[in-house]
Amino acid sequence: MVTLGVDAHKRSHTIVAIDGVGRKVGHKTVAATPAGHLEALRFAGTFEDRPWAIEDCRHLSRLLEGDLLRAGERVRRVTPRLMARERRSGRERGKSDPIDAEAVARAALREPDLPLAQLDGPEREVRLLLDHREDLVAERTRMQNRLRWHLHELMPGFEPAPGSLDRFKVLDGVAARLAEHHGVVAELAAELVQDIRSSTRRINELERQIQKRMEPMAPNLLAVRGCGALSAAKLVGETARVGRFTDRAAFARHNGTAPIPVWSGNNVRHRLNRGGNRQLNAAIHRIAVTQIRLNGPGKAYIERRLAMGNTKTEAIRALRRRISDEVYRRLTIDEAARNALVSGHVSVAA
Repeated sequence: MVTLGVDAHKRSHTIVAIDGVGRKVGHKTVAATPAGHLEALRFAGTFEDRPWAIEDCRHLSRLLEGDLLRAGERVRRVTPRLMARERRSGRERGKSDPIDAEAVARAALREPDLPLAQLDGPEREVRLLLDHREDLVAERTRMQNRLRWHLHELMPGFEPAPGSLDRFKVLDGVAARLAEHHGVVAELAAELVQDIRSSTRRINELERQIQKRMEPMAPNLLAVRGCGALSAAKLVGETARVGRFTDRAAFARHNGTAPIPVWSGNNVRHRLNRGGNRQLNAAIHRIAVTQIRLNGPGKAYIERRLAMGNTKTEAIRALRRRISDEVYRRLTIDEAARNALVSGHVSVAA
């Protein structure tokens, strides 16, 4: 078996082939174009059993990954962190595209359970919409901060309540008070009010659009207490098809809820895992906090763990892992239902 490691860039992709014991047996650099991808496939054709390993840089590797999958190749995704660790442990010093590609291949050889890549589906569309909404929210926050400074300069003592500058009624009141002032600062502040108003409309529209998509896509996930449409979209988009994980433990390692053992002898302890996909981790944490705050099932679970002698930190960590397992189960059910629906449509069309 030969593993083909790929270091993807905007204009070129470097491929290094290693054998079953990690020895380099060939390499090639191709253009990051469809013609270059065909050239990469011809290079790979000289090897019989040839799984691919691509550093997971989605915007750089997506087109190559898609062409390989459509050609029937097996592709695994290697995180940049795994690649960097393998490169540091290698005997060859320095950093270059061939060195990085070889590190990617060796990381895949050492970690045979890495997730398999799959063609993009509706999950990517949800993720793009959610990312766009988050970008708009961040930009709106910056505009709100600038507006507050202008208001402080024009009207000392007048300060809208925290978190209120995304409400149209409050913005109308600010605009009315700004109409009484003249000068560049007042003009800029009035312009910011209009920009915040426009951004808020678009943000609300995107939230409704995401809600509309998530209801048929993940009904079981939305039924989890504390999981709203935005959290569900984050979980679905960042997971990018739960079927690529072998089991719930692999999913927990990916999202950072699997604890790290730190014990010796009989003193068995675990500590918080600060690795994994932090976006998934944050979504699971929001569900946990919401369940605790609203006296949901998470609150009762925390109380049982505390009665067992766990600290609050240990109890919350255990709750997050429990929620991760439940999210995995419900994502699996929803994905199976979507696949069955697609298969039914294909059968009817045929």
